[in-house]
Amino acid sequence: MSAQSIVSLYSGTIPNSIATNLQESTTTLANGGVRVSNVVQPTLQVFRPAKEKANGTAVIICPGGGYVRLSMDHEGTDVAKRLNEMGVTAFVLKYRLPNDQSQPDKTTAPLMDAQQALRLVRQQATVYGINPNRVGIMGFSAGGHLAATAGTHFTTPVGDPKDNTSVRPDFLVLLYPVISFTDSLAHAGSRKSLLGDTPPAAQINLYSNEQQVTAQTPPTFLVHAADDKTVKVQNSLRFYEACLRANVPVEMHLYPKGGHGFGMNNKTTKDNWTERLQNWLDANGWLVK
Repeated sequence: MSAQSIVSLYSGTIPNSIATNLQESTTTLANGGVRVSNVVQPTLQVFRPAKEKANGTAVIICPGGGYVRLSMDHEGTDVAKRLNEMGVTAFVLKYRLPNDQSQPDKTTAPLMDAQQALRLVRQQATVYGINPNRVGIMGFSAGGHLAATAGTHFTTPVGDPKDNTSVRPDFLVLLYPVISFTDSLAHAGSRKSLLGDTPPAAQINLYSNEQQVTAQTPPTFLVHAADDKTVKVQNSLRFYEACLRANVPVEMHLYPKGGHGFGMNNKTTKDNWTERLQNWLDANGWLVK
């Protein structure tokens, strides 16, 4: 099943953008994987479940790629189809990647797009047959950093919102997420892409999301492999601990092996984390019609 529709995030001028001859590029890998870079026009790909399955819950998916590219298939469209099987309406977010050429403030461009996606999905709730109070956000790797940022930076939205639609996700699903930008834990590439070579300490702190968790942070589901060499498992551990301290409901699944970027299929185990996710969504009432 392919996306039923592709929706532009913004009608009219895209905020925090400058006219540029930057061209979006799409690469298809030998294994059929799709990678997109230089996103200029952010969009949502809409995947709707069969009518008889639909339960009114929606998830916005943020693919990973180090804030340099987007892994659109195994951390995007493939996941959307799996969510459809659970009766969940899925939206794959093609968000702008930080770029000084096309954005006056590259540090806020991805978050601006994630918040606009939350706004748009809620505003169009009746169109998509979803409950505006059941809109979660999910992210992989750097997309996990974006989702975690959306889940901890919603009290003062970035940009100049035209309306007061809530940009607080109702739940977070974070897969081998980049969480912290502290020197000991940061995925250096993601931090450099978003904040530049020498970010000030206050900015590192602001985007180290384990330090931004409050009692208002949405319920969270985490998955990570202990042998992840790209994004240390401590990123998930610190977020988990921060949720515990703030009394935020949190569930975490750690695998001894699996490395980084396994998408839906950690080949080192027969366990399937998407089944754990389904159980968690069910336990929290998000799969009830």
